This record gives sequence, C-alpha cells and structure tokens, in this order.
Amino acid sequence: MNPSQSSNPESLSSTKGIDRKLPSGIWVLGFVSLFMDISSELVHSLLPIFMTTVIGASMVTVGIIEGFAEGIAAITKVFSGAVSDYFRKRKFLAVTGYALGALTKPVFPLATTIGWVFSARFVDRIGKGIRGAPRDALIADITPTPLRGAAYGLRQALDSVGAFVGPLLAVVFMILFANNIKAVLWVAVIPAFIAVFLLIVALREPEPTESTTSSRNHLTLRDAKRLPLRYWLIVMLGAVFALARFSEAFLILRAQDVGLAIAYVPAIMIVMNIVYSLFAYPAGVAADRLSARKLLMFGLGLLVVADVMLAMATSPWLAFLGAAFWGLHMAFTQGLLSKLVADTAPSELRGTAFGVFNLVSGVVLLPASVIAGSLWSSYGASATFIAGASFAALAAIGLLLYRPKARVTGT
Repeated sequence: MNPSQSSNPESLSSTKGIDRKLPSGIWVLGFVSLFMDISSELVHSLLPIFMTTVIGASMVTVGIIEGFAEGIAAITKVFSGAVSDYFRKRKFLAVTGYALGALTKPVFPLATTIGWVFSARFVDRIGKGIRGAPRDALIADITPTPLRGAAYGLRQALDSVGAFVGPLLAVVFMILFANNIKAVLWVAVIPAFIAVFLLIVALREPEPTESTTSSRNHLTLRDAKRLPLRYWLIVMLGAVFALARFSEAFLILRAQDVGLAIAYVPAIMIVMNIVYSLFAYPAGVAADRLSARKLLMFGLGLLVVADVMLAMATSPWLAFLGAAFWGLHMAFTQGLLSKLVADTAPSELRGTAFGVFNLVSGVVLLPASVIAGSLWSSYGASATFIAGASFAALAAIGLLLYRPKARVTGT
C-alpha cells in the first residue's frame, strides 16, 4: 500500500478537466474555524501561564489536563462521527460542538481553582470532539475527490490564521490591560459566538445520496471490518505523529522558560501559526499531486528540527525559530492525514473513519503530554523536546524502511 494514493480510481485521474474552484461551503467552514480558533487560541496562549502563575499548577498537572482534554475530544469524535454517518446530519452536530465550545469561554476568566479550568477544558474539548469528525466528513462530502487535499489545506490555512490572530490579540490586550489575564480572557467570548452564528446561517448541508440513506447500520463494531487495511495504516501513522508531537502548551511554557516577558509569551503561538497558515494550503495542493509518503517523511524531518531547536534554545529567538519549524511541520502533515483518511474510507463511513482516527491520535496524546510534563519536571525543558525529536526520528526511520508491495505509477 502506498498512502499517497486512494483505491478510488477517481483520485488517480488527471485533474486537468475539472473545475478547480472549491465549493463555497469549504470557505464557510474555514471562516468558522478561523473565528473559533481566534477565541480558542487566545485562551490557550494564556492558559498554561494562568494555570502555573495565577492558580499555581505544576508542569505535570498542566500535562495531565492538556492530554486528558485532548483525549476526551478524541473519544467524543468517534461517537459524533458514527452518529453523523447514521443520521446524515453533520451540520447539526457541528453546530452543537461549536456552541459548546463558545459556552465554555466565559468560564475561564471566572476560574479560581484548577478544578474550574479542568471542567471548562473538559466541556470545551467535548465540543471539539462533537464537531470535528462531522465537519471533516462534510468537507469530503461537498468536495470533488481530486480537490480534497486543497480543501483540507484551505480549511487548515484559515484555521491557522485564527490561531495566530488569537495569540496576537492576547499580546495586544495583555499590554492594554496591564497583564490582567482574566480581563484578556473575556475578549475570547466574542469571536466564539460569531463562529456559531456564521455556521448556522451560511452553511448548507448537501442532501444525502440514495446509497447512503438506504443503509443505516453504521453504529456496530462490524463496520470496522469494512474499513480497508490502508485506512488502518493511516490510523497508525496518526498515532505515531501524536506521540512525537505532544501538547502545544509546552511551546508556550518554553517561551516563558527562556526569558520571554509574560505579556509577549503568546507570540510563540503567533509565529507557529503564521507559518502554519502560509503553508497549509500549498501543502494541501501538493498532497493532491505528490507522494504522500515523501511528504510525511518531510513533515517528520521538520518536527525533528523544531524539537532540537526548542531543546537547545537559550533565548526567545531560537525558541521562535523552533516554533516556526513546528508550524511548518503541521502544515505538511495535518491536512495530508485528513485527505488520506477521506480517500481510504467508504463514503458512508467517513464520519466514523474520522472519529476512529482522531480517537487513536487523541488517546496517544494523553500519555505523550504526561510524559512531556514529567520529563520537564524531572530533567528540565530540554529533555521534553529531545524526547519528541527522538520519537519523530524513529517514526521517520520506520516510514523510510517501509516498502509497500504495490506501488502506483507516478508517486
């Protein structure tokens, strides 16, 4: 199996004769992601500092909360994906998930204990879990197969624009509000509710086809047997990537660790997400035309470089450079993995496929983040990033040594 190609003959055909214009629904979903990420990343760029300085949480606690929150999101994605396959109501589930995320935003500035923060992160990630798989499946539903890489790349690009605007606003308002973190966290409420409103009024869900409405038995374990081997190999790849790339909260803590003033700590996320947003769409287009295996190798190499730079950092500038390579790694891998899931799963099981993929990745992220926090507490920040680089290097070696039996011409 070569992950760069789908078994669907349509994905192997030339794209010269098709309309290269992406459906308007992709833009709507992209801007919904943009506004929600402005809100979420504004919160997340300050939350690790809020937990460690205002509430007094340890590094291990930060790792547990971040890893557990992402794990909950991943578990929820399985059920939401399967439900979206069964009822074919992907938009309803997406709206529900985004609404839950918006409703948690006022809780963070009101938090006085780590329990408040944990509860808000818990519900927020449930919301992310509910919306993630239906949204990703909806992209595949409304996009022609030869344009899926570009579609996922565009959504990731707009998502990443929000992901650097959020921390940028955090820096601006931290300065304006004299480092009053709680006051700044209130700003995040506005874009979250804009995202929900935009999704409700601007996105039209396509009517389900006869083939998908005629069968509604997608809530049983037997459906796992209908997902091909090449899909499960993509799931394994996603798990390896998650193990090598722990929570981004540690990027923020690294920026503070090397001496960046607290008001400017969110700038580390700005740098990462600017690079991510600039390269996500070109990387998505490349995923439609180039070998997925080579692009995944390249992405792992970028992560190794990023981790080594962050491990060696003694000043904010090297930490910023490491964050930039981290963002470049994300651009070349995240949209590509989504495309591979969409290409290898049957259309009537896409929601389930995305749910299982995100479940496995999220479950792996929990121990990865706990290990990262434990290494930081016991051996220092450098140990955390050296471990990440080691996992990424081992994954790259494994991918290099793997030789699929059947190769597709042109990859």
